Amino acid sequence: METIKSPLSWGFLFVGYLVDLSKEINMIAYLSGPIENAHNDGADWRNDITEWLEVKLNHKVFNPVIETKSIIEQHNTNDFRLMKKTNPDEYKTIIRKIIKVDLDAVVNKSDYLIVKWDESVFRGGGTHGEVTMAYWLKKPIFLVNKLPIDDVSSWIFSCSEYIFENFEDLKNKLEELYY
Repeated sequence: METIKSPLSWGFLFVGYLVDLSKEINMIAYLSGPIENAHNDGADWRNDITEWLEVKLNHKVFNPVIETKSIIEQHNTNDFRLMKKTNPDEYKTIIRKIIKVDLDAVVNKSDYLIVKWDESVFRGGGTHGEVTMAYWLKKPIFLVNKLPIDDVSSWIFSCSEYIFENFEDLKNKLEELYY
């Protein structure tokens, strides 16, 4: 006899991802790292690790690049970054929406963080906040560090459960822990 899934078994896990709730979801990784000052908004590494996590570990992700673009698109602006100077109040309103969505995902919708730490973090604040929040909530933090270790703050260094020099070493550790 064939089992038919109820339409009620489908639901939204978080914005942008439709998930079959009748299937077991192993884990969800929050992909933390610079966006504002990063090459291609930090999308490339996030896309690569997302595919690997889904295929190799059956893990889902929260990708803040996708969520940020979705929020910005709702505001019909040609150059969002210029708003910081041309319309600072509206810019702050939009950024606060992004902060709320991102921190909610760290707190309520992720099991661990994968963090890319490079020179672009020095001109931002979100990654620092996400790492600190995850540490406070006792969520594992996997930091891929692209800087000399002396340039990583003691705070971020100590919040991180694991620190890697590259994504291959990160993948090996994730396989060891979750495969």
